Amino acid sequence: MLNRTTAPEFQAIDHINLIEPGHTVLPNGCQVYWFNSGDQELVRMEWIFGNLRFDVAKPLLNMAVNTMLTEGTSTLSAAEIADKIDYYGAFLQAEYGYDQSNLTLYSLNRHLDHTLPVILDVLTDSQFPEKELDTFIRNQQQKLQVSLQKNDILARRAFNKAVYGNSIYGQSAEAADYQQLQRADMLSHFKQMYQPANCTLVVAGKVDDDTLQRITSAFGSWTNTAEQADITQPLLTPQTERFYFTEKPDALQSAIRMGIPMVNRAHPDFPALQVLNTVLGGYFGSRLMNNIREDKGYTYGIGSGISSLKHGGAFFIATEVGADVCRSAVSEIEKEIYLLKTELISEGELSLVRNYMLGSLLGSLENVFSHADKFKNAYFSGLTYEYYTHYTHIIKTVTAEELRQLANQYWNFDEFYKVIVGKY
Repeated sequence: MLNRTTAPEFQAIDHINLIEPGHTVLPNGCQVYWFNSGDQELVRMEWIFGNLRFDVAKPLLNMAVNTMLTEGTSTLSAAEIADKIDYYGAFLQAEYGYDQSNLTLYSLNRHLDHTLPVILDVLTDSQFPEKELDTFIRNQQQKLQVSLQKNDILARRAFNKAVYGNSIYGQSAEAADYQQLQRADMLSHFKQMYQPANCTLVVAGKVDDDTLQRITSAFGSWTNTAEQADITQPLLTPQTERFYFTEKPDALQSAIRMGIPMVNRAHPDFPALQVLNTVLGGYFGSRLMNNIREDKGYTYGIGSGISSLKHGGAFFIATEVGADVCRSAVSEIEKEIYLLKTELISEGELSLVRNYMLGSLLGSLENVFSHADKFKNAYFSGLTYEYYTHYTHIIKTVTAEELRQLANQYWNFDEFYKVIVGKY
C-alpha cells in the first residue's frame, strides 16, 4: 500500500537515454534522419538548409528568402498554400536562423500524400511575387521602427555587431537594407540554396515504412541545380572598441549587455563552461539573480548565457536596471565574476547546479520532437550523441578548482564588450 505521508526519495540522474535516429540518403543527396516513437498518427518534418555565404552588400537575402518561402509559387498563391495546408489539419512554418534556415511541416500521416506535394512545390518553385515583397518590406520597416525604440534591442544589436563584426551573426537590419531587396536577387539566392544537396530532412513522430516510402516518392526526384550552394562563411572579426554607450536622457531603465567571444559546442571546454555560466547567471537561483535582483533590487531579472553558433560563439550577460543604478549594477556584475575567479564554489552550491542542469536536460526530453532537437544541436555542430555522454559526465564530475581555472582563463572583465543604452 502506498504511504502518501512519506515523500519519495531523491535520486541522482545517472544516464540520459536518447532515441537513435534512422538514416538514409536520397538519390539526389538529401540527408534524411528519422525518429520513430509512439502510436499517434503525427509527424514533424523539417527541411533544413545551410545559409549561403553572407554578402555584406546584400545582408538580408538569407532572412528574406526564407521568410517569404510560402508567399506563392507559379501555380499557388500564398492564400492557396495556406488553405491547402489548413484543409488537412496541418501546420507549415518557415524559420530563419543564423546558420541554417528551415521549413517545418506538422501533418497527420494519412494526409502526407496531400501535404508533401505542396512542400515540394514551395521548395522548387517559390516566386517571391512583387506585391508580397513590397508588403514584406513595408511591414518589416514598420516593425524595425518600433523595435529601435526599445533599449534592450538596441543593446543586443550593438553587442552582436561588436562581437561578431560584419558577419551574418553581427548584421543588424537597417531600413535602407530592406529597400535593397530585389526579386531577381531573391530568385537567384533561392535556386542556389534550396536544393537537395544542401538539405537535411529531419522527421520525428510515427515514422514507419509507409511514411518513409511517401517521403522518397515525393522528394526522390527533386533535382539539384548546376550551381553548388556556397555555405562557407567569412572569418569573424570582432570590433576593436570595447565600450558602447547610447545615451537616452529620459530613460527610466538602462539596458546592459556585456560579454566576450567564446568557444562553441564543439570545444571540449564547453560543457564545463556551461556549469560555470549556470552558477553565475544561468538559472533563477544564480549569483547574479541573488545579488542584483534579490539583494539590491536593481532589476526584475538578469541572466547570462553562452551562444553556440557554427562558426563562433559568445558569452553574454543581459539585463535592464533602473537608470539611476546602472553604474552600480555593472560594478556588482564585475564583483561576481571576480569572486568566481578567486574563490572556490562551495560543494553545496555546485551540487545544486549539477542537479538543476541534469534535471533540465532530462526534463527537456518530453517527447520524440525533443529528441530530434537534441540530435540537431549535435549534428549541426559536427558532433555525435557522444557529446551528450561527455556533457553529462562533465556536469557530474567537474570540480570547483577546475571551474575557477576556467573563469580565469576565459573571463577577463577588462576585455569584455560592454554596451549600455539609457543612462550611465
